[in-house]
Amino acid sequence: MTRVGRDGALSLAFERRGAGTVLARARSTLPLQVLAPLVLDDPATVVSILNPTGGLVGGDRLGIDVTVGAAAHACLTTPSATKVYRTASEPAIQDVVLRLDAGAICEWVPDHTIPFAGSALRQRITVDAGDGARLILVDAFAAGRVGRGEAWTFERLESAITIRDAKGLILHDRFVLGGPDSLDGRRLGAAEGRPYWASLVVVVDDADPFRRDVAARFPPGAGVAVAAGALPRRGALVRCLAPTAPTLIDTLDTLWAMARRDLLGLPPLALRKP
Repeated sequence: MTRVGRDGALSLAFERRGAGTVLARARSTLPLQVLAPLVLDDPATVVSILNPTGGLVGGDRLGIDVTVGAAAHACLTTPSATKVYRTASEPAIQDVVLRLDAGAICEWVPDHTIPFAGSALRQRITVDAGDGARLILVDAFAAGRVGRGEAWTFERLESAITIRDAKGLILHDRFVLGGPDSLDGRRLGAAEGRPYWASLVVVVDDADPFRRDVAARFPPGAGVAVAAGALPRRGALVRCLAPTAPTLIDTLDTLWAMARRDLLGLPPLALRKP
């Protein structure tokens, strides 16, 4: 049977030059490309990754490879949420590799992923962190097109985050959600009735101030459920459950701003999305 889908590749390299960061190399093949880098009122160079085909389809195999050079600061995002369309056979696959050299800073903050009814996605995010490198990473999802009554109707949704440094494993976090029968909203707690969720990972030598700030800002019992835990070394992991997409976006913006302040000593970054 002829495979449906495309092979897309994106390779980016950021370098520190003088007081700033430049995008020194960019190569791409559709359905992946990037917008021109932006330098806002911030040390980071911002690059938006986009898929001009409108979303992922079954059989797509996408590879994103990003290197952030020593002391460089890169922020990678998307213009909007990522859609994953129905598939008749193969899943869509996306592999992301982030390489952070010594003293590098990487902010991986895409908008959330929306798996349509009948869709299947397998995603892997792998990070190699050098000495003194700092990372803010967001992995966010909707349960489907919730407003159309399609929550939890995807076929399969899988995402894994693996972070290592010279001393070994810092984090391996993975979830796999199966077909509609196993995702009936009356089972598995239905994510406490909140069909939007996210993980935010920070890698920094001392994450305690950030964890304390998260606990103070999001006490138990709020409409959005947020909790932060320490990694065995060099970081923290935050989980978030939200009832609506705007709540998820606002919560992640707040968490990102807190992480920038506590990890980087920087104010919030306004990406000026439409």
